[in-house]
Amino acid sequence: MDDMDRDLDHRILSALHARGADPRVASAARGLSLAGEHGALWLTAGLAGAAVDGARRGCWLRGTALVAGAHLTSTAVKRIVRRARPTHVQPLVRTAGRYSFPSSHAASAAAAAVAFGTLGIRAVPPLAAAMCLSRLVLGVHHPSDVAAGAALGVLTARAGARWMRGSTRG
Repeated sequence: MDDMDRDLDHRILSALHARGADPRVASAARGLSLAGEHGALWLTAGLAGAAVDGARRGCWLRGTALVAGAHLTSTAVKRIVRRARPTHVQPLVRTAGRYSFPSSHAASAAAAAVAFGTLGIRAVPPLAAAMCLSRLVLGVHHPSDVAAGAALGVLTARAGARWMRGSTRG
């Protein structure tokens, strides 16, 4: 990443992190962060979908597996890349790990948006977008971390889309 890209990353993060000065925004971002830890919100949603939508149980379970795969892949990439978290802003939450690239919250959220979105669950994409933005408001990721995580999640879910829809029976 060259200096111009790094400067843009810093400026975007600083602007969004400033929104966390509003206690309501900070509280909502913290709630999303907690719910998204280790993909928990999306994995729970997928399992709940499988439990209540018997006709598409298999689709829900395969979609949930894609979300888990995106999360696990992002975690593996973090261990290889080892990019430090931002230091020019004060984080508003503690993080489970010290590495920043890519955002695992963004990876699992984007995978859920694509996978569960194909099942017609319209609330997931905007909630996933909010999850991605929350990582910047909280000051725990560079914008490029979130963008890379989201791209990884989308690619994972798109790569498995045919497999996910392969059967409407569980």
